[in-house]
Amino acid sequence: MSSSNDASGPSAEPRGTDDAILDAAAELIVQLGVGRTQLAEIARRAGVSRPTVYRRWPDVRAVIGALLTREIGATRDAVRLTGTDRAAFVDGVVEVAVRLRDHPVLGALLRSADSDTLFEYVVDRLGTSQRGLLEALRAGIAEGQRHGSIRAGEPLELAAMVLLIAQSTVQSHRMVAALLPEAAWRRELARALDGYLAP
Repeated sequence: MSSSNDASGPSAEPRGTDDAILDAAAELIVQLGVGRTQLAEIARRAGVSRPTVYRRWPDVRAVIGALLTREIGATRDAVRLTGTDRAAFVDGVVEVAVRLRDHPVLGALLRSADSDTLFEYVVDRLGTSQRGLLEALRAGIAEGQRHGSIRAGEPLELAAMVLLIAQSTVQSHRMVAALLPEAAWRRELARALDGYLAP
């Protein structure tokens, strides 16, 4: 998942305007779906003009990219992915996966008929939010390797595979929900990650 939003770019309005626009986009995506979310309605709901939105993002897809980056970054930052022990790292990865799986905006995107929007940010390219997740995973893996609880290997390569395992599990969870109820889903994801990372 990625974003075309560049928070470091010049901006006449304060940072709060960006959040108001992204909050409005999130509400509309959850309530109406991706296909019916329009920039004009995002602007109206955020209480800003359309040019204010266009100065930041050229279209709805770009707004969605920025929204995903913000929400995934906040989820990543809310969970500790480092520790001296593999079990704690795995628990953190599973917790991030659960929070992203249950996130209302990501859920709306996963259920959307316009699956191309989400695929662009999940499958087609490695974006800002995925790079942030990769760096957090890499740091946690490197720390676990220093303490001997995670196997040897290039930390970034291991992090990339952990991201793929967790991401595919999140994307496909509805398909197997009847076979893997909540406790089993968490347990089996943890087991897959633990087995992959064990020395």
